[in-house]
Parts: sequence; structure tokens; C-alpha cells
Amino acid sequence: MTENIWNYPTTAGHTVDADVTGYKVEATDGHIGKVDKHSDDVDSQYIVVDTGVWIFGKEVLLPAGTITSVDAEARTIHVSRTKDEIKSAPEFDKEKHLGNAEYHQEIGTHYGSHRAPGTGSTGPTGPGRI
Repeated sequence: MTENIWNYPTTAGHTVDADVTGYKVEATDGHIGKVDKHSDDVDSQYIVVDTGVWIFGKEVLLPAGTITSVDAEARTIHVSRTKDEIKSAPEFDKEKHLGNAEYHQEIGTHYGSHRAPGTGSTGPTGPGRI
């Protein structure tokens, strides 16, 4: 079965309603920033990462399906994407994000088709899924 990229993987260790704001975010090849915003809405779970000076203050939206683990004790989230994959993502746009299915599809397509080596693939399965 293909998982929805907009939901946390069951193996990530995320607890519903946990406030992950301020957690450090680690890509497969190093630190990328900290969580600025997040959502636990079913089929619309994500984190917004403030990359700080790493990519000149850019904020990026990462679907929860890119998260491999959440370590509450260390206040760290690990994602299954490289720095370059995240750097090349569309910048987070608060206005486009709110209720815009096309924006979510663009983000989902970016992260679904730009996978870190060895992370597998989740081919297309319908609207909102990749």
C-alpha cells in the first residue's frame, strides 16, 4: 500500500498534538534549520522549516511523509531528503498554502520525485498522493 506523503509515517515516532515548533531539522546530509510551523491535520500534516542563513532565510514546507523520525528528547526531526533536495523545493508561500490543492500537489510532486538514495518510491495513487 502506498502511503500519503501528507501524513506522518507510522514508524516516525510522532505523537499527535505534539508541539514540534523549534525542533532542529536534520536532512540526510546535515542540519537544515528549525521547525517554524507545523500541522497535525489528517491528510495535511507538514512542517515548515526556517532554514535561517543556510539558504538566506528561506522557509520550506516539508510534507510529514518525508519525516523518518521525531526525537522529542533531543528536540530533533530527521527527514529523508538531502540539503540540495530541500534547497531546490518551492519556497513556502503562506498565501498559496491556505486551501490551495495545486500548491500542495506541487510540493508533493517535488518531494515524491526527488527522493534520497535508498528511500524507495511511492508512485502515483490519486489526488494528494504520490
